[in-house]
Amino acid sequence: MHAIVVRQAGGPEVLQYEEIADLTPGPGEVVVRLHAVGVNPVETYVRAGGQGYSAALPYTPGSDGAGVVAAVGDGVPVWLEGSRVYLSGALTGSYADIALCRADQVHPLPDALSFEQGAALGVPYATAYRALFDRAQVQPGETVLVHGASGGVGIAAVQLAAAHGCTVIGTAGTEEGRRLVLAQGAARVYDHHAQGYLDAVQADTGGRGFDVIVEMAAHVNLGRDLGVLAPGGRVIVVGSRGPIEINPRDLMGRDADVRGMSLRTVSPEALARVHAALGDRLRAGTLRPVVGRRLPLAEAAEAHRAVMEDRALGKIVLVP
Repeated sequence: MHAIVVRQAGGPEVLQYEEIADLTPGPGEVVVRLHAVGVNPVETYVRAGGQGYSAALPYTPGSDGAGVVAAVGDGVPVWLEGSRVYLSGALTGSYADIALCRADQVHPLPDALSFEQGAALGVPYATAYRALFDRAQVQPGETVLVHGASGGVGIAAVQLAAAHGCTVIGTAGTEEGRRLVLAQGAARVYDHHAQGYLDAVQADTGGRGFDVIVEMAAHVNLGRDLGVLAPGGRVIVVGSRGPIEINPRDLMGRDADVRGMSLRTVSPEALARVHAALGDRLRAGTLRPVVGRRLPLAEAAEAHRAVMEDRALGKIVLVP
């Protein structure tokens, strides 16, 4: 089999395509033959050893992917072998032909979804679900701003909030991205590079502001987000690449909150609940992962460069 192996922290060039030994499942484990692998920004932080992330070397990156269960270990139902699944983690990393996973890290992939769409589910949809329902406790009828809506997490948040009965407004940095966000259920979408765009966005709410803001780039936007919150509003920080100065009075005058979230803090039991809820929505057809770019597994370095650019259009996937 082949996998991407990282032997030292550094830039994308440290992602090396290597042949490695085959995998055998132990008790409670499964081996998945991967047909597609999802790429997430967090994997670039781990690779570089920045943003508070690190990993024991050498390692294979990745937690998202989709494929077919090739083998099961003791204690795992035999009928699971041959099933189409998507991953929410992998013991050996998912940037590979084959991944070793705990049985609770694989979830049914509906036949209506491709393997590439399945590879777009794990981190983006679990993150968006937790941001909206666990942290923001969003309610039908509320107005939600998804700040940076054309990437994997942003699209997931738009779809989930719109299906929940919320009015969703998104932002994106390209015309193609804005068209994509509208197609996912947003009522309106704005260019977050335009001068004074937040004034126009707030006017869209009749001046009341937003009940919930899902924020992908808090290091740029958080200070301004606080000025467009509704009374009792909540900003959920999904991503940030550095510090920012805010005025706490913007929170005080609105009785508002800033709440962080990370999948690293979630217990296995809570994560299982998230994926059970996502499974219900996948079977109902309300979630439609969008794949924006496909690259061969051997070109993981290019995928890491692309995932950090400000022109996201859905999920980047690697194809083994």
